[in-house]
This record gives sequence, structure tokens and C-alpha cells, in this order.
Amino acid sequence: MILFLQASNNVIISLPEDVANCSKMMKLDVEGNKLTILSEKLIGSWTMLTELNASKNMLSGIPENIGSLSRLIRLDLHQNKISSVPLSIKGCSSLAEIYMGNNALSTLPAEMGALSHLGTLDLHSNQLKEYPVEACKLRLSLLNLSNNSLSGLPPELGKMTTLRKLLLAGNPLRTLRSSLVSGSTPTLLKHLRSRLSENEDAEASTTKKEDVIAMAARLSIASKELSMEGLGLTAVPSEVWESSEVTKVDLSRNSIQELPVELSSCVCLQTLVFSRNKIKDWPTAILRSLPNLLCLKLDNNPLRQIPPDGFQAAPMLQILDLSGNAASLPEHPSFSSLPHLQELYLRRMQLREVPTDILSLQQLRILDLSQNSLRSVPVEFKNLTSLTELGLSDNDISTLPPELGLLEPSLQALRLDGNPLRSIRRTVLDRGTKAVLNYLKDKIVEA
Repeated sequence: MILFLQASNNVIISLPEDVANCSKMMKLDVEGNKLTILSEKLIGSWTMLTELNASKNMLSGIPENIGSLSRLIRLDLHQNKISSVPLSIKGCSSLAEIYMGNNALSTLPAEMGALSHLGTLDLHSNQLKEYPVEACKLRLSLLNLSNNSLSGLPPELGKMTTLRKLLLAGNPLRTLRSSLVSGSTPTLLKHLRSRLSENEDAEASTTKKEDVIAMAARLSIASKELSMEGLGLTAVPSEVWESSEVTKVDLSRNSIQELPVELSSCVCLQTLVFSRNKIKDWPTAILRSLPNLLCLKLDNNPLRQIPPDGFQAAPMLQILDLSGNAASLPEHPSFSSLPHLQELYLRRMQLREVPTDILSLQQLRILDLSQNSLRSVPVEFKNLTSLTELGLSDNDISTLPPELGLLEPSLQALRLDGNPLRSIRRTVLDRGTKAVLNYLKDKIVEA
């Protein structure tokens, strides 16, 4: 069984069709060959792929079924002859890094905006005439648009406040002063935001809130999903619980102070989202009544400290987001009570060190500890062999343990921007995750 296929820097003209039999393959590296096409048959058979490197070839396009690679985290197609990105790219929902510099792209599909995990988007040296407004929803840290044909930028790009580096040199920008283009990214983003209409968020529709709530309740019967985001609710109307078979409830961006008791009867519930509300207490009783709950998002609430046995109320959780709840974690949070956890988000938690119980989560794939006060990274991270994404940006980390390099090739996205790193050269950091991990691995002293 082939998991990793390395065939870089040869003179391969085409990949044999029997490579389709490598259905468990996670990493493919065919950089520096003479490939002109990646067949749809091959792409369709590699559904487990997390990294695809076909840079420095002669590819003229991307297979239309690229969206079938839902586990793909890193896509490197730089230095080819690609002229367009298929609409199906939105299906690559795990993508964290895209490198497509030195191609022939003239447009980008609006569907790029659906890639919610994307952190790095490198599109330098193409023929782009505009950057789509829809892609301004991305939470990028690096956006490289240098050496294109951009004459302006959408003001909405100013709302991309996660951007640490926006590269624009070599574009015929007429609507921006050269001092802005060559200046700092935060200053440019602030300028773009100033050009947004003050009423940009006002809804053109005159639909009443009551009608929206009633419609959401009706839709939940057929779709089994109840969604009432951003309605300014302080409580959830009892009439919305028309179906006890809902599998997803999204009440984010409201002003709800406690979870509604009606949730206890939703025994089929798998996803519960209460991001950006005013919830103060950990809902132990309700969580105990939801045996199938897999995803819980309580980020950006004024959550008080979680009881020591709080996590035991939801032992089947696979996704947990507590970001922005600095007071919620006890001194020694018992993450080991969540043995099935695959994604853990602890951004803006004022953490000074990594909670030791996290090191027991053997199924963890995504760990986001960005925007904290961490000074060091535990050597034991090397044992989290399922990890594919690790977010450490905006901390106080000055060095990384060489052993972190042992997570290559499973770790596909390592975010380090915003740290006072002194032990790794900037040229290495700018080359991305793979280069950093290989650099660290080379530093390991053999016993």
C-alpha cells in the first residue's frame, strides 16, 4: 500500500493510469517533470490525498473534479501553464495552503471564498485583472498578488484583518498610492476599509425577523438543520423547535445568555454552534442529553470556568471551539475526557503554556493555539502523529523543538507568523511548512 509517492525532478510526461490503484495515497510529489495533464480518473481515485505537489511542470489546467479531494491541505501547482481554476475547488474544504504563482490565471472563481481553512494563497506572476469580492471572506495570513495585472482592489479586502502579509508589487494599481502599496499591510487594509460604505452591512431586504424565524423553523423539518444566525436574539423562541430530529443547530452571532432547554430533546443533534453570544455557564446538563454530539462551538462568549468534569458531559466530541473564552479553562483542563477529538480551537485564551492533557489526544488533526502568550512548544508534540494543521501564530515563541520536524510529512500546515522566532531564518519561514519541518528535522542531534 503506497501512502507517499515521490517522483520529483525526472522527465515524466504522464502518470500511468494504474497509479489510480493507490487509493490510500496521502502525499504525491511530482515536482519538476514534464507533465501536461493530471487525469480526472487519477484525481478521482486519490480521495485520501492531503498534499499534492505538481509544481514546475507543463500543466495547462486543473482537473474539473479537483473538488473530490476534500482532505487536501496543501496544493502546490506553481510554475505551470494553468489558465483557470475549476469551480469545484470549493470542494477542497480542508485546503490550508495554495501555491499557484507563475501560471497564466486571468480570473479566479468566486467559489474560492468557500475555502474556510485557507491561510496561504500565493498567486504571484499571473495575469489576474481583479481579486473577487467573494474571496475577501477568507481568513488568510498571506496573500501574494504581486506581478499581476490588477488595476484596483475591492474595498472588502480591508476586512481581511487576519492578513499579516499582502504583496502587491508589480501591478498597474491606479486607485492606490504607491506609498500604500509599498507600506505596511495593516495601513493598506485600514485604507481599504475606509472606502466601504457605512451602510454596507444593511440588508436590502425588508424581511421581518419574525418571518425569518418562522421560515427557519419550517426549513428545519425537511433539512434537519436549524439556522438563525445574526438575528439579535436574546432568547430562542419556543416555536422554532418544530422538529426534534434536527442534526445541526446554528445560533451564532446573537445575544443569547443560556442554551435553550428544548435542546435536551434533540437527541439526534450532532453539531451545535453558539459562537459570538453571551453565554456564561458551561451547559453540562444539556450536553449530557445529547449523546450524538460531535461538534460544539462556543467561541467568543463570556464563558466562566468550565467545571473539572465539564468535558465528560460530551465524550464523543470530535470538534471543539472555545476561542476567545480566556476565563473558561480550569488550571488543568481534562481534554483526555475527549478521546475522539479531531479539531481543537483555543485562540485568544491567554494561554502561557500548552495544557498538558492535549498531548494525550491521539486522534487530533487540527490544533489552533494562535493569539495566545505561549513561549515554548512541547517536545511531546512529536507524538501527535495525526496532526495535519498546527496554528501557533501570534504568540511569544522564540524557538521550536527540532523534534517538531518529525511530524513531516503528516503535518501539512504549520502557522508561525507573529512570533519572535530567532532560531529559523526568514528565508526558510517564507518557503512554508514543508521547508520549516525539514529544517527542524535536520537539526535533530542523533543520540
